[in-house]
Amino acid sequence: MLDEPVLGAVVEEGRGSLPFALVHGESLVASAAWALGAAGVEAVALGTPWADVQESEQPFVLHDALCPLLDPGTIAALVRRAMDTDAVVVGVRPVTDTVKLVRDGTLGETLDRDALATVASPVVLPATVVADLERLPSLDFAALVTVLQARYPVELVEVPAAARRVTSTDDVRVLEALTRR
Repeated sequence: MLDEPVLGAVVEEGRGSLPFALVHGESLVASAAWALGAAGVEAVALGTPWADVQESEQPFVLHDALCPLLDPGTIAALVRRAMDTDAVVVGVRPVTDTVKLVRDGTLGETLDRDALATVASPVVLPATVVADLERLPSLDFAALVTVLQARYPVELVEVPAAARRVTSTDDVRVLEALTRR
């Protein structure tokens, strides 16, 4: 799908055994890896030295194994957007829960959900950001985005519901039901 070379990795590190649960008969990590490859991203191991990634002078895509059903077309579109805008592009989902502030143990006002987002996947680093970073600051996507927002332009782009992050095997069953073929 992508016309230009792009590197990327599926992140399963630090996510326990959940990336190896099955969704539609495949492990979450295998499903995520398939989507990355189908989008035209060349997969590299997370252990690849960052200097080697920088030497490629290519954008770098991080795809979370806990967002296994993000479709290849969306991945490719977000990579193109990062390349076109030279900004970090992050797949997000809307917040649907009620979020309240707590101050000094007292429940406060309700935050506007429209102003909030949940980091999903992918996180696309344009080549300029890859070249500038000493290393990946974190593999926790929310923490990574926070660090990147302090240094670079970051665009949050809503991804489809099938790209939602799972946190339990119950979430995997819900995702499976939402994406039944």
